[in-house]
Amino acid sequence: MIEVLQGLVFADTRFIPFLLPIFLVWLAAWLWLPQRRRHQAGRGLLYSDTSRLHSLSGGKPAALRPFVRGLRLLVVALLLLAVLRPQTGRRMTQVETQGIDIVLAVDTSGSMQALDLDTAERNEARRRNRLEVAKEVIATFVSERSNDQLGLVVFGEEAFTQCPLTLDHNVLATLLDGVEIGMAGDATAIGSAVGVAVKRLQNSPAESKVVVLLTDGRNNAGIIAPRTAAEIAQTLGIKIYAIGAGTRGKAPFLVQTPLGPQVVYENVEIDEEMLQEMSEMTGGAYFRAEDVSALAGIYEQIDKLEKTEITTDSYLEFDDRFAWFVVPALVLLLLEVVLLNTRFRVLP
Repeated sequence: MIEVLQGLVFADTRFIPFLLPIFLVWLAAWLWLPQRRRHQAGRGLLYSDTSRLHSLSGGKPAALRPFVRGLRLLVVALLLLAVLRPQTGRRMTQVETQGIDIVLAVDTSGSMQALDLDTAERNEARRRNRLEVAKEVIATFVSERSNDQLGLVVFGEEAFTQCPLTLDHNVLATLLDGVEIGMAGDATAIGSAVGVAVKRLQNSPAESKVVVLLTDGRNNAGIIAPRTAAEIAQTLGIKIYAIGAGTRGKAPFLVQTPLGPQVVYENVEIDEEMLQEMSEMTGGAYFRAEDVSALAGIYEQIDKLEKTEITTDSYLEFDDRFAWFVVPALVLLLLEVVLLNTRFRVLP
């Protein structure tokens, strides 16, 4: 719910064509009648010598007398504005979201140490590994899904929930930042990872439930076969978007040798056929990312494919504010009455 305060408005502006002429007529009479009264009063008073009167100063009361007289003008103006029904409003916006529950399954096996995704850095020894690149891209994806519940599953030889489904994306980002290679073992249990993610989503009331699986290898561990996990996801209406991360062929790795850190090349095969079968079975899609820009583009594409539905209802609430004008008018009127019974009193 969003509330925005609107400015002061006048609800009955249709009265302006009538009130404005009345005010102008009153103003003319208000300015003309005192002069006429003084003129008529002057006819009945005779002075033998007025030279001394001209030399007298009225002092501060005389100088402030126009201000006192002008209070009546402010009183009438404020009362006329009150007749126009001044109001302030609040714009209320009610946002209803049909969020999407997404579990991000991230491979932390030993092969994620490959240095092939960070192609912007030419020096291979200084490149970020696959997991570091993936974490950066995933963090951007998380920041753009503010209306969705997101969870995080990490997997290697085993699979476990790093962060349950939550709308607190700051917590998720912190836990994602703490993900490290080998924290779940060096092997790759893709089926177990999908199984854990599906278990997190099976009781979700969301209309759309998604698993985004990122891996760079083949299933070689775990007690659940990838196809079996995909069949369970299909039964529960959960989509799988699978991402194969890594170049084709040999990938560079930084290893420690007696001569210090050295870059070596090793083959890392991705079971694309299996990943594609899992995603198509559940109504998702399979993507291949061979560098950081491709990986970022894939997450952007998934973001567009799985859009959250947002319904916005806006309405206005108004509060009458005539008291803002009537109360000052009464105060000024009272002030005028008090002042006119003091040294500011005007004599004929």
